[in-house]
Amino acid sequence: MSKDKEYKFETRMMHAGRAPEEYFGVVNPPIARTSTILYDDLAAYLDPDTKFRYGRINNPLAQHFEEAVTELEGGHHAISTASGFNAVTTSILAFVKAGDHMLLVDSCYPPTRSFAKQELKRFGIDVEFYDPLIGAGIKDLIRENTALIYMESPGSAVFEVQDVPAIVKVAKEHDILTIFDNTYSAGILFKPFDYGVNIVLQSAAKYIGGHSDINIGFAVADTEQNYKQLKSCAVNLGVCAPADDIYLAMRGLRTLQMRIKHAGENMRPVMEWFTKQSQVQQVYCPCLENAPGHEIWKRDFDATNGLFSVLFNPEYSWEDMKTFIDSIKLIPIGSSWGGYESLIQPSDMQKQRNFWDKKGIVLRFQIGNENPDDLIADLEAAIKNL
Repeated sequence: MSKDKEYKFETRMMHAGRAPEEYFGVVNPPIARTSTILYDDLAAYLDPDTKFRYGRINNPLAQHFEEAVTELEGGHHAISTASGFNAVTTSILAFVKAGDHMLLVDSCYPPTRSFAKQELKRFGIDVEFYDPLIGAGIKDLIRENTALIYMESPGSAVFEVQDVPAIVKVAKEHDILTIFDNTYSAGILFKPFDYGVNIVLQSAAKYIGGHSDINIGFAVADTEQNYKQLKSCAVNLGVCAPADDIYLAMRGLRTLQMRIKHAGENMRPVMEWFTKQSQVQQVYCPCLENAPGHEIWKRDFDATNGLFSVLFNPEYSWEDMKTFIDSIKLIPIGSSWGGYESLIQPSDMQKQRNFWDKKGIVLRFQIGNENPDDLIADLEAAIKNL
C-alpha cells in the first residue's frame, strides 16, 4: 500500500509489507530461510540490479519487513539487522571515519556508550558526550570535524526528553548528519523524520516484537544517498537479520499501536503508587510535570510507553535493594522491555553517566500486561522490607 494514498496511519500499518499476490494469496509473507539464491541465467547473475542476490544481502521477507518499518517511521528505505544494537553500530560506522568528532547524548543506551568509548576510540573517532537537555546549546560543542550528532529521546534510565528540532536545526546549519534511537516510541509516539533527522533506528526486540523472544533491529534513512551509504556499510559488515525473527517482528507490527497504548495506560497506576512512597526521592517518566524535558515531551510526543524509573532515598544500599527486589514475586529482574511481562532493571547511574549528580539507586520498571492492582499489592508487601 503506497504512502501517497489517502489512508490513515493505522490502516497503512495493517497493509505495510504485505504482498499476498506474490504468495498465492497468503496473508503474511512466508519465512524465507535462505543463503543461496539461484539465477535464471548468466545475464541475471551479471545484472547489478538483480533484486535478490544472496540471503545475507537481501531476501523476500527482509524486503517486506524493511518496507513495513519504512512505512512505520516515514523515511526513504531501511536495512534490517540482527539486533537493535546491531542497528546502532552499523548506523554509526556508516557515517563516521577516523579523525571525526561525534556528539553522543549522555543518556544513551549503555551498550551504545561502551561501543563509543571502546571501539570508536580504537578507530580514531573522538566521541564527546553531551547533556541530553542541552537543546540549541549544542552549537557550542560543534567543531570543524564534527560529523555526527547521535540522539536518543527519552533517554535510557531516567527518560530525559531532548529538544530534537533545536538540535537538528544546528546540525543542518553545519551540515552534520543526525541519528536518532527511536526505540522508546516504537515509531508510534514520536516521528523523528518529521523534525529533519537523517537516520532513525530501533530495537524491534522491544515493543514491535512484544513477546521477549526475538533479537532484531532496523535503521531507516531519509534519502536515497544516505540509504545507499547505510546499506553499503551493512553489506560490508555482514549485517543481516534472522528469518524467523523477521517473521515474528512483522506479526508484531500489526498489533503494535494497540499494545503500546495499553502499556502506557497499564503503567500509570503503578507509577503513581511509587510517587506516594516515602522511600522514594523521585519517579521519572516524561508524563510527570517534574520530569526533565516534560514540556518538550508534551509538544512532540503523543503518549508514554510502559516504562518509568524510581530513584530511592540515598540511605538505601545495594543490600537493601537486594532485599526489596528479591521479595517481589511478580516483577523479576530483566535487561529489556516492551514485552508482555513486567521487569525491573537496576541502574548504577554514577557509573553510567557523566551528567548525573544525585545520590541513590535507580530502578527502572517495565510494566507489562499484568493487572496493575496485583503489581501494586506485590510492591506494597515488598517495600516494607525497606
